[in-house]
Amino acid sequence: MVPASDKDFAALEDFFAALGFAPGEHWEGRRSKGKKFEAFESGIELAKGHDMPPADLVVEVENADVVAEAARARGFEFVSEIADHDWGARVFVLRIPAGFGSLAVFSYKENWRQPSREGRLDSTGMKFALVVSRFNAFITERLASGATDALRRTGAAASDIELVRVAGSFEIPAAAKMLAESGKYDALVALGCLLRGDTAHYDVIVNEVTRGVGEVALSTGVPVGFGVLTCDTLEQAIDRAGLKMGNKGWEAALAAVEMAALKRTLQPK
Repeated sequence: MVPASDKDFAALEDFFAALGFAPGEHWEGRRSKGKKFEAFESGIELAKGHDMPPADLVVEVENADVVAEAARARGFEFVSEIADHDWGARVFVLRIPAGFGSLAVFSYKENWRQPSREGRLDSTGMKFALVVSRFNAFITERLASGATDALRRTGAAASDIELVRVAGSFEIPAAAKMLAESGKYDALVALGCLLRGDTAHYDVIVNEVTRGVGEVALSTGVPVGFGVLTCDTLEQAIDRAGLKMGNKGWEAALAAVEMAALKRTLQPK
């Protein structure tokens, strides 16, 4: 989509963010700006036939009723209200801002795909701890902001998210183990930034942090989202803390939510 003005750009940005699309790569330069919105299992599908929704863009979600409530709360214009369709789906259609047509949102009323067990991106009622390195705080605070935003958007209450700061990335595994063994948290998120220098120190720390964080998850059973950047340059780190490569703190938090939810489905009742 190529909006004609900054006002239209902002309206479209707000529209897709409110519907739950995850913000991805974005940029803003002297001559242009842009922002991607990510969706799991995304791609292009062609379809035609009886009772197809009259829309320019169609997306499938886990629960169309939940998205419809979010759209209604934001005052978005409904072309058609949510309703059951004879092909086994719940469907509603919204007007896309800036004259870009209409968006149909649907979810199937039953899982017609091969049954699988997976964690839903729903952190409602869960408790999380973010273990954040103070070293390279210019980067790690951006990662923490992205992780917090992801947890809040998936349902976690602000009071259920605790930030624990440590000196550097090397200290993350020890702090994570103490937090995991406390039994207070459904999942942890490890956030740090390591930049390659002129000695072998970088490789030693990277290996130890990666091994240590993985060992915490395996030994305690508490999922740990891994958001420790291991970059050659500061520019690479900046790109992964909210610029061209998205925010790896956001991604690590979503992984933690999914694993915490999966753990609940796998535990014996």
